[in-house]
Amino acid sequence: MSFQDELQNQVVEFFNRRDWPRAAALAERLLQQQPGHAGAHYIAGVAQLELKRMPKALAHLHLAAQYAPGRADFHATYAKALAMGRLSGHALAAADRALALAPSDAQTLDMLGVAFTLNNAHARAAEVFRRAVEADPGDAHGHYNLATSLMFTGDLDAAERELEACVSIQPTFWKAHATISQLRRQTRQKNHLERLQALLDAHPDVGAARELLSMALAKEYEDLNEHARAFEYLARGKMLIKARQNYSLAKDEALFASLMEVAPAAASESPGCPSEAPIFVIGMPRSGTTLVERILSSHPEVHSAGELQQFGMALKRISGSQTPVTLDTETINRLGRADWRALGETYLASTRPMAGSTARFIDKLPHNFLYAGFIANALPKAKIICVRRHPMDTCLSNFRQIFAENSPFHGYANDLLDAGHYYILFDRLMAHWQQAFPGRILEVGYEALVNDQAVGTRRMLEYCQLPWDDACLDFEHNLSPVATASAVQVRSPIYRSALNRWKGYETQLQDLAGLLRSAGIEIEPS
Repeated sequence: MSFQDELQNQVVEFFNRRDWPRAAALAERLLQQQPGHAGAHYIAGVAQLELKRMPKALAHLHLAAQYAPGRADFHATYAKALAMGRLSGHALAAADRALALAPSDAQTLDMLGVAFTLNNAHARAAEVFRRAVEADPGDAHGHYNLATSLMFTGDLDAAERELEACVSIQPTFWKAHATISQLRRQTRQKNHLERLQALLDAHPDVGAARELLSMALAKEYEDLNEHARAFEYLARGKMLIKARQNYSLAKDEALFASLMEVAPAAASESPGCPSEAPIFVIGMPRSGTTLVERILSSHPEVHSAGELQQFGMALKRISGSQTPVTLDTETINRLGRADWRALGETYLASTRPMAGSTARFIDKLPHNFLYAGFIANALPKAKIICVRRHPMDTCLSNFRQIFAENSPFHGYANDLLDAGHYYILFDRLMAHWQQAFPGRILEVGYEALVNDQAVGTRRMLEYCQLPWDDACLDFEHNLSPVATASAVQVRSPIYRSALNRWKGYETQLQDLAGLLRSAGIEIEPS
């Protein structure tokens, strides 16, 4: 065996063992001798992706696809990596190239489904995930991915069938059990309490089981109006999640302080990008932002682009900061005199093609409230709507939610008092933005919108300079996908059952209420 053959075998061996550092190093060594080796570029790219070295990963995966144009799996992996890097247009083009090669193996199809999902192309993702399940019906993970896409596209019955198939194949797929509980309101006649409790009792030492099954039990007991028991499981689940995460309230306090100290005032000559296309819907998570998005995106002139990370990434790029997180005190302090027009144009370019073909599009990332002042200067004609919900309901709803494991935004949500402190920071920052940019941000009360949807809708349309359209009152018929925690609720007409939900837990929330009151935040009346 030649030295090159031996080296190539070692590369494959370490790749199969998922020893990413050695796989990457040996693949690079092989490429020094064979620069056009597509397989080595592929292994190096995947290893660098796993090591979170995105520029190197993209460079290698691009070359892998270039040197092996007939390999659908290489194009699919490149598409997934591009999507992870929020390079949407390039990601969708790479995914289309992979699909044109008619892949039939489940792994390649799954990667394509992930690429489409990350680019908010949920209908296409569901189609590809369905093909992956057909190729490998015994893969529980494939059924779960398909169920998730079906939820986003509104086919909840089919989603439930896929989730049940998932847990039938793999009863310990804990995330699937938690998702099943969220799909509908449970009843005395139809629920999963017995199954969930049996699984929890059978796996007392499995952390993921204790976390996710506790959260599922909390949801189902709340549906049955057993609030004390629900809160017991909820607190248990969130305590376990918090214990293994490294959330720092002090870091968030420093971040918000930097924003208010360094962030811009209104630019007097408005040098930003003059586009009128974006409508930003911002606010605390779980405050009604998805409801507002669905109402506005039911208008024929408005497309929902989903929750985009693009503005924060454009700001990061403009700042020149090399820190690993998108927004931190160093990034803020490096902004100085930002080139507002360049920031606005960079953001707009990065939203294509997710922004659709209508005149206006919605970017509904709630945490864009952190960037509201930067948005106002970079896009002086953009509309910014901040949704406000009763502070107790907002904090409780964040505490009740299982957020994405790798989310950079939601660490506060695993502790009620952390959620309360974060709400106080949010409230003060929004007051700062309103003072710095008078008239630029429309605040919409969730409760007021629920109580009189027509009045609230008319107010938002007038602010956005859109003509009245009756479709906005029938948002539940909006067929566009929803990829948020509210994907189930927004398929129904407007409802009042979420108003004052906190009252069911009033005894357990006394410390939270005291914290908010001490900060001058009104709790009563709702």
